Amino acid sequence: MVAASTGNRTSRSWWFPRFDEGCSVNLHGFLKALARRWPTVAVCLVVAVGTALAATSLSTAVYEARTQLFVATRTGENTTQLNEGQSFSQARVQSYAEIVTTRQVTVPVVERLGLRTTPEELASRITARAPLNTVLIDITVQDAEPQRAARIANAVAERFIAVVEQLEAPKRVSGSGGGGEASPVSLRVTQEAVAPVAPISPRPLLNLVAGVLGGLLLGAGVVALRETLDTTLKTIEALSEFTELPGLGNIPYDRNTPKQPFGRADRHSQRAEAFRKLRANLRFSQVDDPPRIIVVTSSVLGEGKTSTAVNLALSLAEAGVSTCLVDADLRRPCVASTFGLVPDAGLTTVLIGQARITDVMQQVAGGLSVLASGAVPPNPTELLASARMEEVLKEVAAMYEMVIIDTAPLLPVADTVGLASLAQGTLLVVRAAKTRRDQVRTAAESLERVGVRVIGTVFSMAPVLKGGRYGNGNYGELPVPRPSVPHEEAVVPAGTGEGDGQG
Repeated sequence: MVAASTGNRTSRSWWFPRFDEGCSVNLHGFLKALARRWPTVAVCLVVAVGTALAATSLSTAVYEARTQLFVATRTGENTTQLNEGQSFSQARVQSYAEIVTTRQVTVPVVERLGLRTTPEELASRITARAPLNTVLIDITVQDAEPQRAARIANAVAERFIAVVEQLEAPKRVSGSGGGGEASPVSLRVTQEAVAPVAPISPRPLLNLVAGVLGGLLLGAGVVALRETLDTTLKTIEALSEFTELPGLGNIPYDRNTPKQPFGRADRHSQRAEAFRKLRANLRFSQVDDPPRIIVVTSSVLGEGKTSTAVNLALSLAEAGVSTCLVDADLRRPCVASTFGLVPDAGLTTVLIGQARITDVMQQVAGGLSVLASGAVPPNPTELLASARMEEVLKEVAAMYEMVIIDTAPLLPVADTVGLASLAQGTLLVVRAAKTRRDQVRTAAESLERVGVRVIGTVFSMAPVLKGGRYGNGNYGELPVPRPSVPHEEAVVPAGTGEGDGQG
């Protein structure tokens, strides 16, 4: 069987050569992940914008007042002296800027204006800058009140002028007569500080833009992290690429499945059409060696294997294929309860020789025959892998064209491994965005070890496509009859049967 399904390949280790590559995220996949996880991005955006708005509303407004000083020399009778004085001022002005925040300036300002702060704290709110190749000094002061910021800036400039002129004035020699000489430099205010109209901080628009950008980056980062850590399969294409097995069915999620487990309840729904497509793919996927006994299983619980087995069997019966559905999940049988059948007589009854297959076979609507599980045995693994089980499957296959077997999941118990080796093919059901890659790999490896022929995969509970019914978009609707062609414009050969309203 393995050779028939793999051609020249005799080992199935080729199923998963791209396991590590499958975890990588390219740009296209990342954009699809952003679209799929847009609520995460939206939450991050709302949080970041809310944080920015809260920070703006809670921040204290800061105003900045600015004053400007001009530094000149007092000497300058000719051009040479003026040039020398200009060079002297430019050489000094950078040093003067460093004096603005010293205690010689800040202490008198604090005392004069009666500020409730320390000289050091005031110095932290004062900035002095001397533009290169100029004799200008710009002094800026930041404060919570605009008028106070202007008063402090003007007071700092006034005190700074006095300190500089005092430092530059030559010291009087002891015992010499007369007063001290004047300072060689002169500082003048070129622009007095005025109360600013608008604060420099906070900036609501800038904070809002920063919040939006930060939220988008945060959302993209969270999505990237979740995609990196999330090893589940999101699309049937990803499943096919990961397993290198054909994806035979893409069954959309339907919240009404527990109440309406049968896909044929709404013949035009996407779910009903998906099972028809699964039926068609199954019949054409193995043309040279079509399997007639098919096991339907999954890695773990809750992946939709029973629903897939039931609806696949119904779809086959609907197409006129003589089909028998066997419930071989002898731990948690669900087929009988799904159809409302008698659960106590069935497969186990036949296996222990208490009844014949025909005695316990039950019929449901649509022409489907169901062999229920029967009583739950204490040793299901041994029963399902026994020679008697193989004989039962052969007897059922002789009576029906197709036999669909619902089994237990592969990873929790070993029941299905032994049974699958007795069948002619296995369908592996994988739940969208739920089953992890390592679970799929482990389940497939357990089948590989016993030489099971895996026909393909079924991607269950997939995201629903737009257009809830197959007929949406006018594709599945019946065409509107065209108006009759006038007799003189239509030439109908005699005896063709056309033109009489039929067809």
